[in-house]
Amino acid sequence: MGKKTFNYTIEPWVTTNERVEYTTNIFKVLKRDMKIESENHSATFSILDAPDWINVIALTSEDEIILVEQYRYGIEKPTLELPGGVCDPGENPQDSSERELLEETGYAGNECIYLGNVSSNPAMQTNYTHTYLIRNCKKVQEQQLDGNERINVHLIPLVQFLEMVGNGEVKHSLVVAAVAKFLLSPFS
Repeated sequence: MGKKTFNYTIEPWVTTNERVEYTTNIFKVLKRDMKIESENHSATFSILDAPDWINVIALTSEDEIILVEQYRYGIEKPTLELPGGVCDPGENPQDSSERELLEETGYAGNECIYLGNVSSNPAMQTNYTHTYLIRNCKKVQEQQLDGNERINVHLIPLVQFLEMVGNGEVKHSLVVAAVAKFLLSPFS
């Protein structure tokens, strides 16, 4: 995975200055001064500097997928998503995926497979979202949610979930990207 087959030809912008404009508990807002050297053209861009994220395609031995239903503040609606979250400082993405699955759902599996990553939003974000497939999941404990998390756990047949992604019922772009990684892998 990750082998480049396309030869990029566009001239890259060069960063000439970068400063932190604002810091939140989730990300930093950067102002990045950049230029295209061949044109002597400069501009300033707003960038969200965030830690990497993970998404988990968690399957039971009965080919059910473990999903989380939660209210999303940005769109002010509930969503049905894959378990996932932020990689803690110093934590590798696989450990983050196993931890987030356990905390959000109470489930754990015995096989964790890396399916790759996507740029979360390359136009304005610095981070990547890593996708893991965790197989043979079983409930091993109760949820351990953060103070603001309210999560309902659902197990549905994988085929039904894929139909929900296909018909647009599941709208979270990073979930859809994770499903694409899964379907394009030899593990689907």
